[in-house]
Amino acid sequence: MGSLEVDFVITTDRTMMSNHHGKEFLGFIATGPPIGMPESLWLWLTAPKVKTDKYGRPVEAPYGLRKIEAALLDHGFKAAIIDPDYIDRYLYRAKALLIGHHDFFALCPPSSEWWFITGREPVNARSFRRLMEKECIRAAKRRGLKIIVGGPAAWQWLWKIDEWIKWGVDTVVDGEAEKVIVDLAQKVIDGEELPRYIYISPRDAPSIEEIPVIKYASVNGLVEIMRGCPRGCRFCSVTLRPLRYIPLDMIESELKVNVRYGIREGVIHSEDVLLYGAKGVIPQPEPLIKLHMLVKRYYRVFAWSHASLSSIKYAQEKYKLITKLTEIVFDEHQDFWGVEVGIETGSPKLAEKVMPAKVAPYPARTWPNVVEDAFAIMHEHRIIPAATIILGLPGETVDDVIATLELLDRLKDYRSLIVPMFFVPMGLFKNKDWFKAIHLRREHLEVMRACLLHSLKWAEDILNKFYMRGPLYLPVKLLLKMFLTYVRIKSRKYITDEFLNKFSSKQCSNSH
Repeated sequence: MGSLEVDFVITTDRTMMSNHHGKEFLGFIATGPPIGMPESLWLWLTAPKVKTDKYGRPVEAPYGLRKIEAALLDHGFKAAIIDPDYIDRYLYRAKALLIGHHDFFALCPPSSEWWFITGREPVNARSFRRLMEKECIRAAKRRGLKIIVGGPAAWQWLWKIDEWIKWGVDTVVDGEAEKVIVDLAQKVIDGEELPRYIYISPRDAPSIEEIPVIKYASVNGLVEIMRGCPRGCRFCSVTLRPLRYIPLDMIESELKVNVRYGIREGVIHSEDVLLYGAKGVIPQPEPLIKLHMLVKRYYRVFAWSHASLSSIKYAQEKYKLITKLTEIVFDEHQDFWGVEVGIETGSPKLAEKVMPAKVAPYPARTWPNVVEDAFAIMHEHRIIPAATIILGLPGETVDDVIATLELLDRLKDYRSLIVPMFFVPMGLFKNKDWFKAIHLRREHLEVMRACLLHSLKWAEDILNKFYMRGPLYLPVKLLLKMFLTYVRIKSRKYITDEFLNKFSSKQCSNSH
C-alpha cells in the first residue's frame, strides 16, 4: 500500500488498461457486448486486470498514455499512469486527471457493428462510463480537479456533449498531443483557464525531435516505427498526419525499456509496416531488413500492427522481401505472426473512387487480384491477417457489394479473419440511435454472412495450430473455443436465407 506525489494522474478504463492475456487481438473482443457469458467473465477473457506495483502503477500501459506520461516527465511535471482501480489514492490531491481511449463511447468499428447487430451496448462503453462515474472522480471534481481527455477517439466527444458536461470534462484534445499536453499542464499548475477543445492540425503535429521516448513498458510491447501514411484513402484520418519515420536508435531505446520490464513479445506499429523507409509507396528492402533484425534482437516474438496488401504483394514479387523477413523472424520461439490489413471493397470501380493510392503501385482495376495475391503470399509464409471490409462507402452500388462477395469467395482458402465494418458519416452520430438508421441491403447481409462463415472456419484452425500455445493459456483457449461454438450454433439460426430476407425487409421498411 502507499501512494506517490502525483499532480497529473493518467488513466483509462479496464478494457484499455489490460494486456489482454498478452494477446493483442483479444482486446478487440472487448469492443462487443458480453455474448453467451456474464460480463465479468467476458472482461476476464478480453481485458483481465494488469499487474501493478505497490503504488498502483501498471507494469504495462497503453502506448499512447506512455507517450503523454513521458512528455510530462521530460518537462519536470509530477505525472504517472495509474490503474483505474487505484486512482482514488491520488485524486484527493491531484491537480488534473488525464484520460485517453481508442473508443470512449463505442462509436468506432468494430464496436458499432456489435451494437448494430445485437442492439446491446458494448462492454468498452459500459466500462468507460463506470470509470467516469466513480465517486472519487466526482468528489475530486467538486474540489477543483481538471479533467482532460484525448486519444484517437477524441472526436466522439463532439457528438456526446451531454456527457461532456455531465462528467465535467474541461478539455478535449483531438490529435497528436505530446506538445500540447505540456502547455496544458503548465496552465493547470498556474491556475489558468483551459480551452474547451483543441484540434491539433497536421501542421502542428510534433516532429521526431518532439516525440518523447517512453519511460515504462507499453501494453504487449508495442513500439511505434512511423507516423502518418502516404496513401491518402478518403475514409481514413491517418492520411492527414504528416509522414515521419522513427529512427532506429529511438525504436531501440523503447525496445530496451520494454525488455527491462520483462516484456519479450511485442508489436511494431505503423499504418503500413512495409512502408518504413519507403520511397513514396514503394517498399525498400534495406530499412525493413535492418528494422526486423533490430526488433528480433530484443523480442522473441513480435507482430505487425498493420500492412497494406499492395505493399505485401510488391515487396514479395519485386524483392522476395516477405521471404527474407520470415527468415529473420522465424526461429525456435516464433513460426508465425499476425497483422491487420484492409480489403475494404472488392470493387475496382469503388477502389478507384475512394482509395486509389491504397492499390498503388498497381492500377485500381487490379485491386481484387492484388488482394488475392497478397493473401496467398501471407498464407504461404504463415502471416495471419485480420482483414476489414467497409460496407456503405460513399458512392457504393449493389454491383460494388456483389464484387466484394465475389472476392470473398476467392479468399476462402487463405487463412485469415475477415471483419465487416460500417462506413458512417460523422453527422449521423448526432442521432443517438444512428446505428439503427443504417440502411443495409440484402447484399450487405450476404457479405456479413460470408465474413462470419469464413472467420469461424479459420478461427478454429488458427486457435488449434498457432494461437495461445502452452498450458498457461488452456483456460483462455477453452473459453474461446466455447465462445466459437456458441457463435456457430447461433449462426445456424440467424444466417439462414429466411432470416436474411426478413431482416432486409425490415430494414427497407424502417428506412421509409
